[in-house]
Amino acid sequence: GISTLDDAARLLDAGADKVSINSAAIRNPSLIDEIASKYGSQFVVIAIDARLTDGQWLATTHGGKRNTDKELFAWAHEAQERGAGELLFPSMNHDGTRQGYPCDTFARLAQHLRIPIIASGGAGSVKDIAEVLTLGKADAALAASIFHFGEITVGELKSELKKLDICVR
Repeated sequence: GISTLDDAARLLDAGADKVSINSAAIRNPSLIDEIASKYGSQFVVIAIDARLTDGQWLATTHGGKRNTDKELFAWAHEAQERGAGELLFPSMNHDGTRQGYPCDTFARLAQHLRIPIIASGGAGSVKDIAEVLTLGKADAALAASIFHFGEITVGELKSELKKLDICVR
């Protein structure tokens, strides 16, 4: 629900370390510039909910419900140049499937961006998370279902990733 610089300021004042913007940034890309110039790039996470449609990754809004004409890679690059300090990319095609992340897409993003990339959408196992962090070159991975359904705990996941020589905090 962050649509203005004032919205971001209220969250910062309430103790937030970062804000994530998606739909509002698509409607008003200069919002990224405004927040980054006032509070620094480290405060701005651009979230791009994208869906693979007819061979092209397109950004969506409203939690993946509305398509836009913004192509994922071009929009991610523009957001970075405007001052976004991190990219959160939830793959709408993979979200909730527990079938793995689109590692090739994450690797391509990592090749073209300087900012950290957070993978989201598709975690079904330790293997999936390990792959997106290695093959996909993501800097972090978001997972939900595997924890919600009690398949693994955060501690167990960290332990398994460490065994694979993947750095975890």
